[in-house]
Amino acid sequence: MTIPAGESYLAGPDEPDEPERSGTASAAVEGASSVPDDLEVARLQAEVAALRAQLDARPRRRPVARSIRSGLAAVLVVLAAFCLVTSVVGLWAARTTLNTDRWVATVAPLPEDPRINAAVAEYATTELFAVVDVQQRLRDVLPPQAAFVAGPIAGQLREQVHKTVRTVLASDRFQTIWVSLNQQLHQRALAVLEGRSEVITTTSDSVQIDLLPLINQVLRELSAQLPTMFGKQITLPDLSSGEIPPNLRLRIEEAVGVTLPPNFAQFTVYDAGQLYEAQQAVVAAKRYLVGFVVLTVLLVLAAFAISPRRRRTMVQLGVWLVIAAVAVTVVLRAVRREILEAVPEGVYRDGVDATVTTVFSVLRERGVQLIVIGVLLALIGYLAGPGRFPRWLRGQTRRGAVAAWRGVAVGGRAVTAHGPGFAARNLDPIRIGGVIVAVLAALIWSSWTGLFVIVILLVVFEAGVTLLARRTEGSAEVIVG
Repeated sequence: MTIPAGESYLAGPDEPDEPERSGTASAAVEGASSVPDDLEVARLQAEVAALRAQLDARPRRRPVARSIRSGLAAVLVVLAAFCLVTSVVGLWAARTTLNTDRWVATVAPLPEDPRINAAVAEYATTELFAVVDVQQRLRDVLPPQAAFVAGPIAGQLREQVHKTVRTVLASDRFQTIWVSLNQQLHQRALAVLEGRSEVITTTSDSVQIDLLPLINQVLRELSAQLPTMFGKQITLPDLSSGEIPPNLRLRIEEAVGVTLPPNFAQFTVYDAGQLYEAQQAVVAAKRYLVGFVVLTVLLVLAAFAISPRRRRTMVQLGVWLVIAAVAVTVVLRAVRREILEAVPEGVYRDGVDATVTTVFSVLRERGVQLIVIGVLLALIGYLAGPGRFPRWLRGQTRRGAVAAWRGVAVGGRAVTAHGPGFAARNLDPIRIGGVIVAVLAALIWSSWTGLFVIVILLVVFEAGVTLLARRTEGSAEVIVG
């Protein structure tokens, strides 16, 4: 069939249902594609519902886990703080009381303390008068009609002896004796506490401080001041070299003509009942101290590793460190109070108080340092947080630092531009000012090392100012020329 040109194609009678077939086909295709779309929608809806269920469940589980971690980290921080403070006390005890050199360095200045000096002088005078019996000696040499003055004279002599004892205690000669005496005492005490002593038996388990060398020196001084006090001239060894002879007790007895009691001028540090407990404490300290220090480090690391909020953990560590240091300080004060209550009131208690204060001075310094460290940790953790005040403070600090840096830069440029000329015009006043500052610094820092450093700095300053002024003058001459 030929279609005329210019005419449109129209379906003939033999093709009446072509559009219907096309419509039916598209409907079939649409119906076929709608089934997968419904399935896809249903699948997506189910997936969304499952995700929503998971989201609904996660907020409930996460706070529980975070709470458990936060609580565990807080417990570890508390344990770490108390372990740290206890470790510091243990290290101080091990380094001070179990080391002869450190112990001697700690107790060496004790005789110079006025309260300790007074207590030891009172004790030594009482012991000396008890064994020498000065009042009876006076009665023996005085006529019966003058016997009543024996008491007042003995009182005057006692004051003289007490003064002599204090003078001997404060002398450089006795300082050497004191150091040697404490070295021997501490070495013997360590031998006893560590079970290495060959001279301590089950019937005499004790460690004693023997002031017999002090009595020896006092008797020498009294013999020179009051030759007739003992009825004869006595000769005793000079112990200023620190060497204490083993037969010192016998020599004093022979010189004075008396028999000294077995515990003359001695007081016990450890008796038989305390010795075993002290030995066990020393053994435990040596055995567990290193482990305790390692445990402290592990607790701190574990607390920060577990904590979900490490900044808060730092704040907690600082706060609990302060609390632990204060708590241990309170315990040590209670122990000190018990020690003082066991000593009679008066000069002896004052002397013991001064001794305890001196021995524990380093430990007090460590306690203050721990408190300062705890406060710094808490402040740093708090100021690094998201709070309103920390944010404001950080902003102010940042702006202040920028302004300061700009001021330094401007000042540096000004000094660079005008400083050499100013130095050249005012060379002599600058030199004199440098000398005045050096003199003031030398008065404040009064030591040979400080004086050496100040002299070096002064020489460098004077030379630098002079060279700078000369260079400026030379440049000005060149420009003028």
